Amino acid sequence: MKVTELVDTTQDPPVRGFLHSPGSASAGGLVLTHGAGGNAEMALLVALAEAFADAGFAVLRCDLPFRQVRRFGPPRPTDAARDRKGLSNAVTVMRKEFPGKIYLGGQSYGGRQCSMLLAEDASIAEGLVLLSYPLHPPNRPEQLRTQHLPKLATPTMFVEGTSDPFGTISEIEAARKLIPAKTQLVTVEGAGHDLGFKGKKGRADLPGIILENFLRFFV
Repeated sequence: MKVTELVDTTQDPPVRGFLHSPGSASAGGLVLTHGAGGNAEMALLVALAEAFADAGFAVLRCDLPFRQVRRFGPPRPTDAARDRKGLSNAVTVMRKEFPGKIYLGGQSYGGRQCSMLLAEDASIAEGLVLLSYPLHPPNRPEQLRTQHLPKLATPTMFVEGTSDPFGTISEIEAARKLIPAKTQLVTVEGAGHDLGFKGKKGRADLPGIILENFLRFFV
């Protein structure tokens, strides 16, 4: 496996991140992105990219456009459409370089933007991985972020902690029923919004569990 920095300024917004190239012919590609408070160097994204690359997938960990502009702080409401365009551009870069199916995934805010993008255009990616989907703000279960889910025709895998304040498992199950494509839910017992992953300290087995379920569900 080889990791290289990737910068593509031929598109607007540009694509910036880190590309994990498998040692052998690619089994497909995965674009991964981060949540509202993170970036492409989040520990879980790095570990997932390594696990998937070892399994033969090319993986691009990319910074969303809002993070390319501002190193710190959450996205603004006006950033969302440009962030989705940036994800679409990242998939375009991967399709130019790697044959096979391309999957799209992200944590929290990044995953939500992935799901909204594919609800708009299902042809962009063959599968969707949602890590800690932010179903609603903490303590505001009435503010559901599900309006686009009935238009999501892409096979979708959710990975959710059982103690996530952004959505209970029963709420996620209800949201899954809104999606017309096939779905799967992988639960992480006792984990919160960060899925309990802290590198080698706690849930170090999580990337392998996600990969195993991904292969069973998509491949």
